[in-house]
Amino acid sequence: MASDVPTAILFPGQGSQQPDMRDMVAEREPALLERCVELVGEDPFPRAGESTRFAQPAIFLASVAGWRRAAGLLDAPPVAMAGHSLGELAALVAAQAVDADHALELVVVRGREMAKVGTGTMLALLGPEPEEADALARDHGVHVANDNAPGQVVLSGDADALVEVSRVARERGHKAMELGVVGAFHSPAVEPAVAPFAQALEQVAFAAPAIPVISCATAQPMGDPRVELAAALTLPVHWRATMAALVELGARRFLDAGPGRVLDRLVKRTAPEAQHGTLAALEEGARA
Repeated sequence: MASDVPTAILFPGQGSQQPDMRDMVAEREPALLERCVELVGEDPFPRAGESTRFAQPAIFLASVAGWRRAAGLLDAPPVAMAGHSLGELAALVAAQAVDADHALELVVVRGREMAKVGTGTMLALLGPEPEEADALARDHGVHVANDNAPGQVVLSGDADALVEVSRVARERGHKAMELGVVGAFHSPAVEPAVAPFAQALEQVAFAAPAIPVISCATAQPMGDPRVELAAALTLPVHWRATMAALVELGARRFLDAGPGRVLDRLVKRTAPEAQHGTLAALEEGARA
């Protein structure tokens, strides 16, 4: 993998947690981990699979640690960055738009308030294009939450309605998989979380990003993170359009900051001609 290829860094969202991520955070960012335990009230890593309240701070810490451990291995600064939902806060930290401690405070509020929604769930559909997925959503009173890649769309809404969507989708030859989250995220159901998150955002100082950060809600460079991060809670994630925007900015290589490689796998479908990998693999290669 050529090291001088214009590169974009991708920061994943919820669902990317890995069993070994706490060890890496404890080694690389012990002070940030200690602060996280203080803010959450306990270590979030053992309970990351239980609730968004714990998953979001754990994934955020792992993403920031992943970036910091490998950023120095890049021959040139990235041309841009993007985060999938929660990942936008880690992207803003990496782009020097917000201090990691302050961003962590926001993540803890975000995860806590989203966990309070406590209704609905999400369903991944593999096969249909956005138009068909949107029609299915309208027909059953649910919402398109993520347009992740060609043939990969996530719906959000009432659990019983999504069971019916799953049945119809399978009858049409598509695959359907419940995501196992408690909450109809990126839909109007999350509206109660917007005001407290917006209030927390108002207390944090943001600087202009040193590297462009593409919003996954608008597929445009972020202008006012306070407004955009709050609004994004109820808006769908346009990841396919975000990837197209990164390519338009010149990115020809995409590196997933982790944890895991959820976004790395999506590169094959959203930017098939681009090089791709993970920051963890980049670091392992440097050690070899």
